[in-house]
Amino acid sequence: MALLVRRVRKAVAKAAAPAPLKQGGAELAIPAHFRCPISLDLMRDPVTAPTGITYDREGIEAWLDKGRAVCPVTHAPLRQEDLVPNHAIRRVIQDWCVANRSRGVERIPTPKIPVTAVQASELLFEVAESARRDGGAARCAGAAARVRELVRDSERNRRCFVSVGTARVLAAAFESLAAAGATAVLQDVLAALVCMMPLDEEATRTLASPSSLGSLVAIAKYGSLAGRLNAVLVIKEVVSRDGALVDLGANVDEVVDALVRIITAPICPQATKAAMVATYHLANSDESVAATVASAGLVPALVEALVDADKSASEKALAVLDAVLASKEGRASARDHALVLPVLVKKMFRVSDVATELAVSAMWRLGCKGSDDEEGAATRCLVEALRVGAFQKLLLLLQVGCRDATKEKTTELLKMLNKHKGLGECVDAVDFRGLNRLS
Repeated sequence: MALLVRRVRKAVAKAAAPAPLKQGGAELAIPAHFRCPISLDLMRDPVTAPTGITYDREGIEAWLDKGRAVCPVTHAPLRQEDLVPNHAIRRVIQDWCVANRSRGVERIPTPKIPVTAVQASELLFEVAESARRDGGAARCAGAAARVRELVRDSERNRRCFVSVGTARVLAAAFESLAAAGATAVLQDVLAALVCMMPLDEEATRTLASPSSLGSLVAIAKYGSLAGRLNAVLVIKEVVSRDGALVDLGANVDEVVDALVRIITAPICPQATKAAMVATYHLANSDESVAATVASAGLVPALVEALVDADKSASEKALAVLDAVLASKEGRASARDHALVLPVLVKKMFRVSDVATELAVSAMWRLGCKGSDDEEGAATRCLVEALRVGAFQKLLLLLQVGCRDATKEKTTELLKMLNKHKGLGECVDAVDFRGLNRLS
């Protein structure tokens, strides 16, 4: 702390000489009192501390957010509430920018006044009261839109709204409006909710109620493009929480259907990835849900998405596929798709370590017979895996190293593949005593 304060004081001393600002190849000196003592850049939103030192708001708030509750120059105690906008110096800086416009200097915009905790609380009170009042839906939507606007204005405003429990209020308002059938304004409240993500547990539990979840599903299916994206983002928050499956209850099938629609008929990459994450959490939580996802026809869509997906999308699609393959229905659907194994083998070592481990896990599920009636299908998958070069890549994976769980699956897969090597491509014999020692 002391060292950092000394550095700031040196910077202030250095600021006594005008700093050159390069504009269009020419150097323009910035007056010393126009520069923030912390960043030494031209101040855009000057605020003055009780010590009399003026800083740029962004710089001093970043300083205070790191737990340094002192003035950087004088070392006197300082809180964010003590900072006062310095309109006089800001106007002088703006005049200086205008005077030097011909030299390429852009005028700094007039900063918006940050919201206070009292103002945020009053606005949330209006949201809550309007949502409960008959005929107050439109007013609630307007207040929620105002919350969204203020939150997006600055990070400070967002922190202020977080501190007064905005997510819980908006979630409760969404539930009230959904129960009352005020569908016309739900998307406005939903947009404000998205600005408050990540949501706390109380908010997500409220949004998991039958009325809220039903409205989220409806918006995800039939809302505007922005509304559908927001609905999927919120659904992801709801289902990612521990114990979410219990709260969803009978609505699981509807949620799965909405998510599968987003993945199979994409509206934007962000929505697709959010839907994949949500689907993974659902499928990974219960085998019956994984079967529901498979029955909805998601496996072919995932395989097709993997063909030319980027790193992030590939990892998410592989995670969903691996989770779905835990069910008999998922394995049956995957084994009937000609591209599943070629795509899984291709993704090994080409995307990331995570993708490689997920691909191995998916191949392991396909090669293992979950029940006696799957033996024939599992054998065909193993033969196909040999044909597309899985054996060599699995051997390489053991050589380069991987996690213990993946190593165990890889070793088991190699043993299974070796049993069927006569039916697929020719592979060299392997000393499986060494593989046994690795497992």
